[in-house]
Amino acid sequence: MKAIKNIAIIAHVDHGKTTLVDKILHHCDLFRSNESAGDLILDNNDLERERGITILSKNVAVVYKNVKINIIDTPGHADFGGEVERVLNMADGVLLLVDAFEGPMPQTRFVLKKAIDLQLKPIVVINKVDKENCTPDIVHESIFDLMFELDADEWQLDFPTVYGSAKNNWMSTDWKKQTDSVAPLLDMVLEHVPSPKIGEGNTQMLITSLDFSSFTGRIAIGRLQRGHLTSGMKVNLIKRNGSKIPSRIKEINLFDGLVRKKVDNVQPGDLCAIIGLQDFQIGDTIADFEAPEALPTITIDEPTMSMLFTINDSPFFGQEGKFVTSRHIRERLEKELEKNLAMRLEITDTSDKFIVFGRGVLHLSVLIETMRREGYELQIGQPQVIIKEIDGVKMEPVEELTIDLPEHVSGKAIEMVSIRKGEMIAMNPKGNRMICEFKIPSRGIIGLRNQLLTATAGEAIMNHRFVEFSPYRGEIPGRVNGSLISMEKGLAIPYSLDKLQERGKFFVAPNELIYTGQVIGENTRQDDMVVNVTKTKKMSNVRAAGSDDKVKLAPPIKFSLEEALEYIQKDEYVEVTPNSLRLRKTLLDENERKRSAVNYESI
Repeated sequence: MKAIKNIAIIAHVDHGKTTLVDKILHHCDLFRSNESAGDLILDNNDLERERGITILSKNVAVVYKNVKINIIDTPGHADFGGEVERVLNMADGVLLLVDAFEGPMPQTRFVLKKAIDLQLKPIVVINKVDKENCTPDIVHESIFDLMFELDADEWQLDFPTVYGSAKNNWMSTDWKKQTDSVAPLLDMVLEHVPSPKIGEGNTQMLITSLDFSSFTGRIAIGRLQRGHLTSGMKVNLIKRNGSKIPSRIKEINLFDGLVRKKVDNVQPGDLCAIIGLQDFQIGDTIADFEAPEALPTITIDEPTMSMLFTINDSPFFGQEGKFVTSRHIRERLEKELEKNLAMRLEITDTSDKFIVFGRGVLHLSVLIETMRREGYELQIGQPQVIIKEIDGVKMEPVEELTIDLPEHVSGKAIEMVSIRKGEMIAMNPKGNRMICEFKIPSRGIIGLRNQLLTATAGEAIMNHRFVEFSPYRGEIPGRVNGSLISMEKGLAIPYSLDKLQERGKFFVAPNELIYTGQVIGENTRQDDMVVNVTKTKKMSNVRAAGSDDKVKLAPPIKFSLEEALEYIQKDEYVEVTPNSLRLRKTLLDENERKRSAVNYESI
């Protein structure tokens, strides 16, 4: 039997998790000397590379000093907390990465709490010690304070620490003494991370992740707790509800470097991928055929936000996408439910509308962006926060918000958060920047990032994490400005756009095809305005000198998907197609909108 260590790398977003994994892979000679592996090797889908964040957790395995180390790279964003929670079940220890300048951040607290609750031993890695003005010693103290605050046990508080710079490929036990590799960190893993605990008894394995192959179908990933698994073996699949389904394993794969290799059997404590099982979900147990025993299933935090997904029924439907019907959308959402544990789906009264619940705008927007790239067309309603009633009291989700921004604009940020029912908890200066902490309802965070970036000239860094449900804090003022709505279908004519510039800002470029009821800009006033930008200039043979000045247009505002979702009002949709993002009114006809407004007022 080969010695095994299972570790998960946890940290706040952008503290260097994926970069550190890169350096470990290189150190363990996974690549030939002439092979170019690139950076952020594990961020292998397009969305992760574009955004520079990890969305899905990944497994790799390296061999160091004849010990197999299974490494699990986890996401740093709170919206993907569901991913972190379940993969920690496979680990025996965690590498807690903390930025030597920023120190522990909101998500550090979140992931560390999960690791402590699961009784995992942390190894603290203080990264980026080559940064200017960094304070590794103070950060070390603050990590200790944080762990004490999270009720860590004494053996967890006695954590080893390593310092270094993943980017520059070195780790050391003393941050002032630079080494030439990440070997000190790997030595620490061998010394401090316990080997997997193997229980007595027959086969047990909890399915904690899913994968999909177009050749073999769905693949179950997890850690074998005890017993043995061999290819061709008969097993019982124990569902979450306790029912048992007899199954047979076709193939077993173990993680080897970045790939999986086929093996005949797997030793207890190792991570493996099982092919051939049917109808399994995350949280199910693969157990012995004769005497099956279930493992405790995975608990995941509840969703805090919902969005309405519906078919695209705009005048431009079906022009770009391959999958446009409600059946297509429903099947795709049900498929997502299988691997995305933190997501829920609710079928509405009408067959073409679905309510999808998730952990935040980013969590759901990644799903929408993925669907869009796969060729789906759909429309999304305004994000809604989930309001619960507990003991007759109306409760809403509250989040802890941290804003890192220049000191001279901190007043603006505090004012903005206060308007949105936020309460300040702490304010700490760090060099010439200020770190402000608030408690704010989740409703108040929707659309806040854009406003903050505008007010601070793009310098604000915002992070938040869900804390609890607390009593409803009253109405929060939404977007003040109304919309500019297109009157007719056709091309946006530069001449018309120029004449209407004083009315507001536009979202459409000259000569862009638009339709009736599309939101094409933001009004300078509070109410919506219907405008016609498809009008051309009437030609005549009479000319006055100097009357034909060149048209000077301000560049149109182009939203990203998250910005568009945060921008829209209750009576608007975001139309998402493979090549376009459009904003539109729910009711395209102006007379219908007026009638519905009258009916709404009379209720």
